[in-house]
Amino acid sequence: MLLSHLFSQTQRELPADIEIASHQLLLRAGFIRPLGTGIFSYLPLAQRSLNKIATIMREEMNAIGGQEICMPIVHPAEVWQRTGRWQSVGTEMGRFKDKSNHDMVLAMTHEEVVADLTHQLIHSYRQLPQLIYHIQTKWRDDPRPRGGLIRVREFTMLDSYSLDRDEEGLEKQYQAHYQAYFRIFQRCELPVVAIQSDVGMMGGKLAHEFIYLTPVGEDNIFFCQNCSYAANRQVAKFKKDVPQIQTPLPLERVSTPNITTIESLTQFLKIPKSKTAKAVFYMASFLPNTKHQERLVFAILRGDMEINETKLMNALQATDLRPASEEEILHSGAVPGYASPVGLKNILVIVDDLIPNCPNLVAGANEEGFHLLNVNYGRDFTADFVADIACAYDGAPCENCGKPLFSQRGVEVGNIFKLGTRYSEFNDCTFTDEDGKEKLVIMGSYGIGLGRLLACIAEEHHDEKGLCWPASVTPYSIYLILIDTKDKLLKEKTLALYQKLISLGLDVLYDDREESPGVKFNDADLIGLPVRITLSKRSLDAGGAELKSRHSDEKTFVPLDQVALRVLELLNYQI
Repeated sequence: MLLSHLFSQTQRELPADIEIASHQLLLRAGFIRPLGTGIFSYLPLAQRSLNKIATIMREEMNAIGGQEICMPIVHPAEVWQRTGRWQSVGTEMGRFKDKSNHDMVLAMTHEEVVADLTHQLIHSYRQLPQLIYHIQTKWRDDPRPRGGLIRVREFTMLDSYSLDRDEEGLEKQYQAHYQAYFRIFQRCELPVVAIQSDVGMMGGKLAHEFIYLTPVGEDNIFFCQNCSYAANRQVAKFKKDVPQIQTPLPLERVSTPNITTIESLTQFLKIPKSKTAKAVFYMASFLPNTKHQERLVFAILRGDMEINETKLMNALQATDLRPASEEEILHSGAVPGYASPVGLKNILVIVDDLIPNCPNLVAGANEEGFHLLNVNYGRDFTADFVADIACAYDGAPCENCGKPLFSQRGVEVGNIFKLGTRYSEFNDCTFTDEDGKEKLVIMGSYGIGLGRLLACIAEEHHDEKGLCWPASVTPYSIYLILIDTKDKLLKEKTLALYQKLISLGLDVLYDDREESPGVKFNDADLIGLPVRITLSKRSLDAGGAELKSRHSDEKTFVPLDQVALRVLELLNYQI
């Protein structure tokens, strides 16, 4: 490709609010351009890299038995209504009506469509197992797009779906994806870790995320310094310090004027936070009979801990949570700042699983200016749910070995889910087994975002000059520079080398522009192709062409008839 003909342009200046390196560099190097918030056009350089990533994905998916298909971006709402996700998914779902006034959905994932296909096509155990995949566009109206391609609204994903007759088959396909995903990331030269994660809107019973650890990530990942424990903050567990057994003391009402926080309460009573009960109110949405219902939830945990909303929502089996308003709290009979589960009725109460083992806590009295001493679970109040709803924290004891946990930030670049029969049940996805009985197909779902993966590769592989693409996903392998475009002989020799390299199957970006050497060298570093070849009067006088790897400052002069061989050696070394 002649750079003078490339549908792209490098930039020197960018808006000041762009902070993430990958976002800056992909814009400056002419890989992407924004169209709207969280919506990008992928220019030729980016598209070539994405195509190489997609090729790697196809090779690895085919190697584990995958069959590529293509499913629609636009879905009739009925398929989402059958599974309940039309009702449970919030405003991030793209909903619209067609000309016939039918409700429609822009695809945010394809479990419903796979289930519909399975219902139509799978009838016998002889047709199982199956593994299908596609690389397709998705839409999620994320309220907080950020970081360029790290978090967008329109994106392309590899997503695959396994269909099995039993749990053993699902486990086999789950492990096959687990290993295949590591191979994909390894071939893209992106270091990742696999961690336990929340199943979220996908449902099912088990999930893992593949995380690229980086300070620019939004996910908090907890690791054990001693054992192999690793989990997303959403589901991370830790060993809780259970207090010594104490005799329950009599309930006592004490005056606590203007004391409305855990901090002020502990200072006023001169007690540790671990002796208090923290009250948090939410309005939770549920879907009985496929209709939204909201209920006030009173969550209680020890005062030295923070609530984990993901754990809370999972324990309640709620579809959504929002903080309760002061008016909603007062309507229940509780008093904000002095709330207590003691004496409340007709309210959904959930306590952290440590609370029943914490005697003689201080809690609110549901009366302004007063608290209760010696509140005991079981004697003074009970809960509708008892579950782990506390957030892990740095230094918390590991659930497995007791050693301190530590957290790092990261970006989720892939995920795998054991869906089980979550979608089969709603779509009557049954098959006849060997014994003649009808059974539900067991599903798994697996995905990697291509644009986010590209951004993370750029985040991992860059320096102060620009991008440094791995050979496996670089848009072009070689950046060929002609220094003096007006020197006819030099131009002829450069063109001849360009054509020879292409004849050998190498990808070459030929900078034939009438620009200064400084501009060309800067753009070569910015775009970040693995090998730079420069032809100039100086290089010819030195014996041929100047070769330089993007990963090194060393420059060598190579005879023109040996350039192709040296480039092949250099690229093979980098692969």
